[in-house]
Amino acid sequence: MSSAVSPFDQQQKAIRWHPPSYDIRVESIPIPQIQNPDDVIIKVKLYATGSDLHVYRGHGGVDKLHTCGHEFIGEVVALGSSYGSSAQGRPVLYSSLKVGHKVVSPFTVNCGECHVCRLGYTGRCPEGALFGSPALEGGQAQYVRVPKGGGTLFNLSDPSTWSSSLPKEAKEKALTGLSDSSLLLLADILPTGVFAALQAIHHPKVAPVITGKPWPLCFSEGDLDQGNEVSFTAEDKILTIAIIGLGPVGICAAVSLLDVLATRKLPYRIVAIDLNEARREKMKAVYAAIGESGKGNGDFIVLSIDEATAKVKDWTSGTGCTAVLEVVGNTGALTLAYDLVRAFGVIVSVGVHGAPPLPFTGRQCYNKNVSLDFGRCPARAMFPLAFDLLVKRQDVFGGVGQEASLIDKIVDFSQAAEVYAAFDKGQVGKVIFDPWK
Repeated sequence: MSSAVSPFDQQQKAIRWHPPSYDIRVESIPIPQIQNPDDVIIKVKLYATGSDLHVYRGHGGVDKLHTCGHEFIGEVVALGSSYGSSAQGRPVLYSSLKVGHKVVSPFTVNCGECHVCRLGYTGRCPEGALFGSPALEGGQAQYVRVPKGGGTLFNLSDPSTWSSSLPKEAKEKALTGLSDSSLLLLADILPTGVFAALQAIHHPKVAPVITGKPWPLCFSEGDLDQGNEVSFTAEDKILTIAIIGLGPVGICAAVSLLDVLATRKLPYRIVAIDLNEARREKMKAVYAAIGESGKGNGDFIVLSIDEATAKVKDWTSGTGCTAVLEVVGNTGALTLAYDLVRAFGVIVSVGVHGAPPLPFTGRQCYNKNVSLDFGRCPARAMFPLAFDLLVKRQDVFGGVGQEASLIDKIVDFSQAAEVYAAFDKGQVGKVIFDPWK
């Protein structure tokens, strides 16, 4: 093992959650040590708050004291014995990762070697664990241990170790110009936003609108002779999409969705919805900041729930949305999604849900032919697409504290309890901590 942290019995500062709820404390705990050959120890440069709120509120079914945080960026300071030039047949980082390399971590550990990971479903690796949970100490600390680091981390010091649609020179140039606060968005919220958008756009129920062919001819290759079908109208080819929840992930989903629609030149109507006026205003500012190349040809409006319900009814003559992105994680948001979606529509839910059962029955889903797509983003698999969007949309993801910035501010440890309380009330957006300030 090579190490720049010595001795390992030193103490570090960490943000810790105490059960049962709403209890955040900054405490001294031991610096983590290498426990397994595949481990990596990271000196954390920045970390952020996010869906930690579910545990903070006591809604996560968690009753164990632990270090918070699943979004962090930092520097490698120690490597387990698995790392070295002899690590053939394993993810490339086992051969190439070095002490001193800059890395960003997805919010879950994944081995990168099993059947599930090979298929790209990294968020559900059988050997995986969620940072900032009872299963694995989080990254809201000065140091963090990353199990299965070679299959989990992204090496920002060596961009040849991951794919991108950008040319090699463009990728390397982009990395030199991106701030750590911007790159930190790749740990969770931007991949999750991209995931939500792609799940909707690539869903089979959306294919008739995109292809201009009725179900199931929309899956046929080439042109078919006209049968008894009535030709599509221009209205039939417009995607109507609702986004419920305009926190940081909801905004990332909106930006990603707009980018896909603009790139593919698809006509659309999008309504972005939130109860919180401050979040609605943030979404409006973000949309205004996006260049025309990232907006495409469509209508994008930001409304309250009642206003959005009326607008969707007006837009579609009561038919409903082609797809609904639910980015909140509660039954109220799911009920609204069901009410807004059309028959043969799709609900894509990336919000973190708790114990309450779904607010609709099997009969209701059957009667509307609704497809439900739930669950955790495979953040590591989504990283390349998220990175490319991060580079493209620095007008939104590059700044800190500006009207259209996704990141509100960067603060120190002393403000931890205050920031969690404000984030819980929707008074701030994305807040980043610097553990060394």
